[in-house]
Amino acid sequence: METSSADHWLTFLKKASKDARLNVWHLSLLLSLVQLAYLQKENKIVHVSRSKLIELSHIYTLTTYHRYFKQLQDLGYIKYSPSYHPGYRSTVEFLNI
Repeated sequence: METSSADHWLTFLKKASKDARLNVWHLSLLLSLVQLAYLQKENKIVHVSRSKLIELSHIYTLTTYHRYFKQLQDLGYIKYSPSYHPGYRSTVEFLNI
């Protein structure tokens, strides 16, 4: 039986919420990334912009945003691939899901 996209992301969020290394800022960013992935109908790679993630996560301080975004990478949750071209958005790949 094939799992729906909603089930896929719910399982991911349940696992992440049990990770004692993550705090509310990490979870807010992950929830924002999952929301974008769900809306883009993606299961692994999502197109992102910093402004959209800041808006969705309610993290309005750039230093806080950058700190916790980098920690999610260091903890192996995501891989960020920046785009320096104005016509292309950066991507985030979900790892180990």
